[in-house]
Amino acid sequence: MKVRISIKEIRKYLDIETPEFPKYVAPLINLANQYAQGTRPRVVGQMSELIQEFEGRTLPEWEEWYLKKKPDAIKNATEKILQKLKELKNSLNKIDQATVEQWVRDLVIVKTFARLRFQEAILKKGAELKGTNYRLSEPDEESKGIDGYIGEIPVSIKPYTYEVKASLPEHIDTKIIHYRKIDDGIEMDYGEIL
Repeated sequence: MKVRISIKEIRKYLDIETPEFPKYVAPLINLANQYAQGTRPRVVGQMSELIQEFEGRTLPEWEEWYLKKKPDAIKNATEKILQKLKELKNSLNKIDQATVEQWVRDLVIVKTFARLRFQEAILKKGAELKGTNYRLSEPDEESKGIDGYIGEIPVSIKPYTYEVKASLPEHIDTKIIHYRKIDDGIEMDYGEIL
């Protein structure tokens, strides 16, 4: 039987007070901290290691021990986060209806289109690297597992995870371009065609 204990419950069991913040404040501080990296190990220490070194049992003992070990950590983290919050506040003041509408359009129209049409971009980049032309496949070619052509080479475009799906019944007699989605785009392996 699996049981989960929430952070809220852990706090309750350990008699640790839960601070109350106004609506949206905690998530905004958390966002600012992600950008500021105020609670990274270089600022506050490697917490998993520090807690192992700590020999006490209570929260007050931990606080006293930690602050002796890292006397400026809380102040330094606070300053980094506060600076980022000031930057975010400045940015918030620049957001108007037109800005939000532009952001929504980019997400809904442009990024959706780009995600759905990335195969053409992969073919175009491959053709550019090979110094040739490209084209998307016709419906009858698609039924054979061909996504397009780079020059005269028929290619299939598959995610890197495709290789590990050995149990797939599909057999493709074309060169394969593997891709992986990354934070700011896609990464391709043109090894079979270059």
